[in-house]
Amino acid sequence: MSVTSLDKDVDNLTLTLIADFAAPVEKVWQLWADPRQLERWWGPPTFPATVERHELTPGGDVTYFMTGPEGEKHRGWWRVTSVDAPTSLEFTDGFADQDGAPSADMPTTTTRVRLTERDGGTRMEIRSVFDSLEQMEQLTKMGMEEGLREAVGQMDALLVA
Repeated sequence: MSVTSLDKDVDNLTLTLIADFAAPVEKVWQLWADPRQLERWWGPPTFPATVERHELTPGGDVTYFMTGPEGEKHRGWWRVTSVDAPTSLEFTDGFADQDGAPSADMPTTTTRVRLTERDGGTRMEIRSVFDSLEQMEQLTKMGMEEGLREAVGQMDALLVA
């Protein structure tokens, strides 16, 4: 697995995942930029994603749902705040109700993705910033850390294809 670290920093309210891939930055970027590729890894293996809308531009929206093992659907959204292809992306990440509307009673995170060339491959850093310790703990209890590790762990197979 290419995930080299997952660091939870309660003082700074961040969760940072580092992964290293033996693929060029542009190829790793496509896993974010192409909605059909994003579907193949966004979400843990037992909760595959279906991307409904994919506007990877500042102010754009990405909407999706993950389908669980029993057929249940869990909806989510991103509001894209910045894009500097093929090296960085920033978005607000949140949950949605069954109609796809943002869920006001669930926390959101600010997510920053950075791709840099490293040793002939790519280092990817995904940093999630929480609004409060309570929100961080809530998302941790919901399995965010393991889910992120499992989701990113699926990228390797896509990069060798």
